[in-house]
Amino acid sequence: MTALDQSQIDTEITAARDAYAKALADGAAVRHHPSRDYAPYRSSELRHPKHALVEVRDPEAVELSGPVFGVTDVTDLDADLTRQHTGEPIGERITVTGRLLDRDGKPIRGQLVEIWQANASGRYAHQRDQHPAPLDPNFTGVGRCLTGDDGTYRFTTIKPGPYPWRNHTNAWRPAHIHFSLFGTAFTQRLVTQMYFPGDPLFPYDPILQAVTDDSARGRLVATYAHDRSSPEWSLCYRWDIVLDGPAATWIEEGRDG
Repeated sequence: MTALDQSQIDTEITAARDAYAKALADGAAVRHHPSRDYAPYRSSELRHPKHALVEVRDPEAVELSGPVFGVTDVTDLDADLTRQHTGEPIGERITVTGRLLDRDGKPIRGQLVEIWQANASGRYAHQRDQHPAPLDPNFTGVGRCLTGDDGTYRFTTIKPGPYPWRNHTNAWRPAHIHFSLFGTAFTQRLVTQMYFPGDPLFPYDPILQAVTDDSARGRLVATYAHDRSSPEWSLCYRWDIVLDGPAATWIEEGRDG
């Protein structure tokens, strides 16, 4: 794969946006989600699904209800990524909270929410992540919780750092947290990403810029919530997740990163 510079990526992103705007102006039915082989996101050409989904006909698999871990197995420690090891992790402690909602704004209770993220240096605790940033022995970067009766989830964690990802020359991903949401069955799973406000890397990230609709892209960015920050402990970011409807949160289709 030939290395591309940022100007080439920007040209491709602009072309994709122009095509989207023209389709809207022409009254065509358009996808609000980017294509799975979105050209500026180079590795999607190699990893995106190319065949139709396979229908699951195993009745036992279909009847699996979530969350599969059971309420008693999901503890407070799972939702506090800063207390999962014997020592204190390095970095800025933050709280991330919000509500899981349906298209009518009604809360969805008892749903399993999982997160995973890089550490403060922008490195994942994963063998495939070998870029020259330090690992933190006291931070693994994974957590889970169940939404409450009002649809609220809450995590205590460390603000992740940006990291290089070799999509093109000098390619860096903005700081983000991956979210996984389970529905009423184990076979129902949605994955998305939450970003932090004011990140200077937003314009340079093909993954975020793949969301062509401006309002949908904006809904992926959390809001700083000073009134929910804990004095002398952690800043708070609020991010609501809407599963469907006009205000739905963008969901990834066959991607990671």
